[in-house]
Amino acid sequence: MGIMMLQSGLLTTIQDAGRRGYQRYGMGVSGAVDVHAYIYANILVGNRQNEAVLEVTLLGPKIEFTSNSVIAVTGGDLSPAIDGTPMPMYRAVQIQKGSILSFGAPKTGCRAYIAFAGGLAITPIMGSRSTYIKANLGGYEGRRLLAGDEIAFRRPASCPANVESRIMEPDTFGGTYTVRVLMGPQDDSFTEKGIETFLSETYTVTNEFDRMGYRLTGPKIEHVTDGNIITDGIAFGAVQVPDGGEPIIMLADRQTTGGYAKIASIINVDMPMIAQCKAGDQIRFQKTDIETAQKAFRDQRAKYRAMREAFDAPQPASEKPPAPAAPAPQPAAKAAAVSGTGPHPYRIVLGGKTYDVTVEAIE
Repeated sequence: MGIMMLQSGLLTTIQDAGRRGYQRYGMGVSGAVDVHAYIYANILVGNRQNEAVLEVTLLGPKIEFTSNSVIAVTGGDLSPAIDGTPMPMYRAVQIQKGSILSFGAPKTGCRAYIAFAGGLAITPIMGSRSTYIKANLGGYEGRRLLAGDEIAFRRPASCPANVESRIMEPDTFGGTYTVRVLMGPQDDSFTEKGIETFLSETYTVTNEFDRMGYRLTGPKIEHVTDGNIITDGIAFGAVQVPDGGEPIIMLADRQTTGGYAKIASIINVDMPMIAQCKAGDQIRFQKTDIETAQKAFRDQRAKYRAMREAFDAPQPASEKPPAPAAPAPQPAAKAAAVSGTGPHPYRIVLGGKTYDVTVEAIE
């Protein structure tokens, strides 16, 4: 028992940390584009960080739960709702069997991530459950999810520790994003003027953006000769500049190699900002160094660990409320026998009130 897709949304796929170690054989990595939101969602529901989730792009699906679950939705705010009631993001939420998760109009960002306590029962291929649509590989039959698809949970749903307090501050998206870059590996293919243009101008996301990459438009970046190189490997976040002089940012479903000069690479911890960009958003590039990039990466990993430890730590026993005050003692009942035989009538004074009663023994 797990979930059933009632509507597919624009692009809903199963993703995890990616298919790593096979790029040298020509196999794409895939995996979640916004790594931060992906990991946050899993931590919130008590999963391992690399558990498979649903990645939702812009227009979300409608999902029916065929068993109870605990879920978290992170990333871009695509207006999630449970049974028509707005659902809080960036927190663990308990869901009842038969409930329906839906999405409305996108408010901020581009991609949302849905984690399910216990994970999704998807067979790993090359160590990953991620969907690589271009190769028809992984995920659910190697494709985006469609109405009628049913997915079971990998492990029986269980409520994670401290579920009510598994809440974090939401990320914010929108406007102009400034991302840090490490120059190279082919920055010598560009003139001094070209590099200055790259680092000082603002570029806009075009309508040509998907899980493979983002094509930007803006001032032309000048090459020494042209934008061609001998084909070499492409990393997540690499910024290619073809002959036309406008940059392309490579994402999770990028090709494994390419023949355009790469002026720089966006550092890992800033890539989630790119993942949440959509057409019309603006991007600026800021040069940094490897020491800064590595420290930012270590700090982010430490944040993940601290979050998990805080959520899983035993909570201090809440102070018991004071015991209710004992009722004030009532005056002792006073009984006065009334003359006569047979049933015994009594007059009882209790709490200032007088009661006439008759007591009869039953054999």
